Amino acid sequence: MLNFIFALVLGVFFGFALNKAGLTKYHKIINVYRFTDMTVLKFMMTALVVSMSGLYALRGLGLITFPNVPATYIVGNLVGGIIFGFGMALSGYCPGTAAAGAGEGKLDYLIPGLLGFLVGAVVYGLTYDKVFPVISALANYGNTTMPDLWNLSPFLTILTFTLISLLLFYMIERVGWQRKESNQ
Repeated sequence: MLNFIFALVLGVFFGFALNKAGLTKYHKIINVYRFTDMTVLKFMMTALVVSMSGLYALRGLGLITFPNVPATYIVGNLVGGIIFGFGMALSGYCPGTAAAGAGEGKLDYLIPGLLGFLVGAVVYGLTYDKVFPVISALANYGNTTMPDLWNLSPFLTILTFTLISLLLFYMIERVGWQRKESNQ
């Protein structure tokens, strides 16, 4: 029960952070795909760096253990990512921002978000028995993580990801990797 309460508190905190960063606004999500506002990218990469660092630090101190990692299916991840990205670009919402926007009481987030969740779950459930055996046979990397795949220390992997994130942030802000929005 304590795990559920802890997850709920973290979820509320994450939703609050999404709201305060302005990431529950439609134009923030859509402008990522237009390459005119990279706030979402920077927020999510920062969240990944912080969570990776915190989780591996807690594991290193012996305070937590990681659960078994599910198998990695490259083709399934690519197909799922394309479907997810298409739905996100089409609706202008991702699951996190849809839930946060619905929490604000915005019906335009709740209706497409809820419909997207339900339609996706039904299609997944109806096609799983036919699609999964085919996808799982292609590029199955098994139960692996990035540090295992690259044969690196987890801390070196986190450092590499952090440095790549910082370089990307610099390129977006200083070098002009973010397009200027046209006033048409």
